[in-house]
Amino acid sequence: MADSTLLVPELNEAETMGTETTPFEELLLQASKELQQAQTSRPESTQIQPQPGFCIKTNSSEGKVFINICHSPSIPPPADLTEDELLQMLEEDQAGFRIPMSLGEPHAELDAKGQGCTAYDVAVNSDFYRRMQNSDFLRELVITIAREGLEDKYSLRLNPEWRVLKNRPFLGAISQQNIRSQQRPRIQELGNLYTPDSPTPEDRPEKPHLNLWLEAPDLLLAEIDLPRLDGALGLSLEIGENRLVMTGPQQLYHLDAYIPLRINGDESKAAFHRKRKQLMVAMPLL
Repeated sequence: MADSTLLVPELNEAETMGTETTPFEELLLQASKELQQAQTSRPESTQIQPQPGFCIKTNSSEGKVFINICHSPSIPPPADLTEDELLQMLEEDQAGFRIPMSLGEPHAELDAKGQGCTAYDVAVNSDFYRRMQNSDFLRELVITIAREGLEDKYSLRLNPEWRVLKNRPFLGAISQQNIRSQQRPRIQELGNLYTPDSPTPEDRPEKPHLNLWLEAPDLLLAEIDLPRLDGALGLSLEIGENRLVMTGPQQLYHLDAYIPLRINGDESKAAFHRKRKQLMVAMPLL
């Protein structure tokens, strides 16, 4: 793991607004240029043909609804967590875990009785789908997230009761879908990531808010909110291949976060922004 030498001199308002740039800002500028070059050389979206998986039946106020759970290798996978890690994360912060999925447009179909109905195609990553087949927990989680996503996207009110169709992997025809060839810079807001168990005395250090995003395909950025600090004095930062550990002076803060990506700790850099009271960390990916 890297040590506190990751911390470069603090950033004050004059440094961030002036003509000179810090190593941290230079790294961000370089990443932004590489991202722009990648975006100009690639189309914004590409078509995929999801493969059938299984179909669930439910209904809305407008009639029967079928959801085809499909998969494609072109959909990015979610964080590779064990079920125990995922359960603990969901108990602490339900918004901290994302399953990338593509929600298709509604299409009119006929059910087995020849009656009209509406079908939706929802695609997840193929490797994750295969893992989901062996886990009732993951399958129900995907179905729940897919239902909520469709309700939000199309202003639906789906019946909370549903069932999986037997011997029928899909209903109707699964259409092609458009997905982004190059993900947005903030590809996935990871929120409060899974952190290992720790004692909970009343005087324990505060766990600061951590915000992570991919600025480029090979660069992960982090912002750690430290409103009780005025500078970097006493801050300790360690970065491993998939872990970030930060300790504040006088045990004011402590953060131990698992990050589901392979980080190049030796090339990572950090700087404290005095005006924002944030520790900003740039972590190249392996």
